[in-house]
Amino acid sequence: MIKNKYLILRRLTQIGLMTLYFGANAWGWTFITGNLSSSLILGTIPMSDPYAVLQMFAAGAIIASNVFLGALVAVLLYGIVGGRAFCSWICPVNIITDSANYLRRKLGFNQIQKRQPATRSMRYWVIGLSLIISVGFGVTAFEFISPVSMVHRGIVFGMGFGWAAIVVIFLFDLFVLKNGWCGHICPIGGFYSIIGSFSLIRVKHQEEKCTLCMKCKEVCPENQVLFMVGKSSEQVLSGECTNCARCIEVCDDDALNFSIRDLINQKTKGDEL
Repeated sequence: MIKNKYLILRRLTQIGLMTLYFGANAWGWTFITGNLSSSLILGTIPMSDPYAVLQMFAAGAIIASNVFLGALVAVLLYGIVGGRAFCSWICPVNIITDSANYLRRKLGFNQIQKRQPATRSMRYWVIGLSLIISVGFGVTAFEFISPVSMVHRGIVFGMGFGWAAIVVIFLFDLFVLKNGWCGHICPIGGFYSIIGSFSLIRVKHQEEKCTLCMKCKEVCPENQVLFMVGKSSEQVLSGECTNCARCIEVCDDDALNFSIRDLINQKTKGDEL
């Protein structure tokens, strides 16, 4: 069994997608065209970032039917596999932040206790602020400054400001705040976490197998979602889970695995309340 199989699959997916986008621009490939905000798969299936579409709607733009359909396809897809799977399996910025967090652990920065300069709720405030600005100025506010778009455009069309985005995010996550950009500020991750609240694919913890080594919490970019570790057997139901599977890979006790959301037990508990 390959120890880091999910990490390898994630990197292959991210690099593979960026290669396809680059190939579409450089050599005219048609498997997937466009960008992470709006794409067309095989010249037929539209995919749109629902957060970008929401900003367009707030700005007063007329939404084309294919763009609206693409947003609906994305909501349905990520509503099944987990909204923030976009963050860990698709977004190129994830490679940058994972690298910074890996270096943080190796340098022992995570052991240094200090006041955090941001809370995880900030990303939801950024969502609200971006929509207010979009309404007030008639523009897709976050799209103009999105590091995700900068990095993606840099990979496809040539770096330019993409390098600045990479350096700033890497240094911020390394020296200032663990998982700072993705876990505390990025509104795209915040928006997908809302979608992910309804997803069917979940990580499940089995308390009877857990030996409290806490390796899972050490590597998890959203370790607050693993509050049940060593305490109870239950699924991770928080939409903030990225379904990156790092917790599953580092668990030597096989106490964490993917599962399908247990809707029956949830309904039973809801009826009891």
